[in-house]
Amino acid sequence: MEPKLTATADMVRQFHDLFVNRRAYTVQSMRPHPESGRHYYFRSVDRGAGRPLGLTADVIRQHLEGEITIGLYAINPTSQRSKWVVIDADYRTALEDLLKLQVGLNHDGVEAALEKSKRGAHLWVLFREPVLAREARLYILDLAARLELPVKGAGAADGIEVFPRQDELKQGEFGNAMRAPLGVHRGAGRRYWFYHADYDLNSQFRYLRAIRRVTEDELKRLVNGKASAVPPSVGPVALPQRTAFRGAAPEFRILDYVEPKRRVGRNFIARCPSCAQSGHDTAGDNLSISVAEPLKYKCWAGCTREMIRAALGRPAPERKSA
Repeated sequence: MEPKLTATADMVRQFHDLFVNRRAYTVQSMRPHPESGRHYYFRSVDRGAGRPLGLTADVIRQHLEGEITIGLYAINPTSQRSKWVVIDADYRTALEDLLKLQVGLNHDGVEAALEKSKRGAHLWVLFREPVLAREARLYILDLAARLELPVKGAGAADGIEVFPRQDELKQGEFGNAMRAPLGVHRGAGRRYWFYHADYDLNSQFRYLRAIRRVTEDELKRLVNGKASAVPPSVGPVALPQRTAFRGAAPEFRILDYVEPKRRVGRNFIARCPSCAQSGHDTAGDNLSISVAEPLKYKCWAGCTREMIRAALGRPAPERKSA
């Protein structure tokens, strides 16, 4: 059990300054999925209004104090910019490859903070001002290619993953979220700290303040003349093609919109459309659909029926009061 820590208002402010790109965020479930045992992330929703909640100073405080664990989106869709780029690695030679990257970054005059993770580590590069996600990705992926490091999804089953995972977002898209640093990983039941600093919030923020952040001009010099022949950005997974209906008010059937991956007991298992829209549920197992009564379905990450239907372009009709 992790000890209770106290986060000051200044820590909350520093966290926001370093890591927050937009108000949308996700929360890691406190309880594991009953079938997979995993702690999934979901959008925090106002249950009364059915609208997603925005990130606040109090939510950041709760994350730092270990009450909840949040995920942060990598790109601000208005500007297509990010305050950071993170290299995630969780395979057998992950730490060795991240250290090679860190040496390569240092050679370019770029400092990076190495953070522990459950199965590997994360390497964070921080920017003095938000930079174009496309240029941040181009620099890291080009460096990885020069160092001959594997990139997951680019001809390698295992390899580094770069966040942001998209070059840019279209209107209404969220991209992929990253587990926010300095919080408690619910699956492991512990915090994963940055290396090179004592394991307390004061020391960690002191270390992060000392990291030299890269300016946009420096990044532009680093990518100047580099070819864009790097692995393509990873866009949100396309939802299954819809079945056309006839009639004015057809009955909504979830199986007309999603394709189950498998059957487990009395349920079909599929990817939740609402989670997918936010860049989550990449394992494709958040949504359970009753085999016997397919009108009954549930997202184990917490998405409501209204959110699922809205993601499919079939919003539920508003209930009229008597």
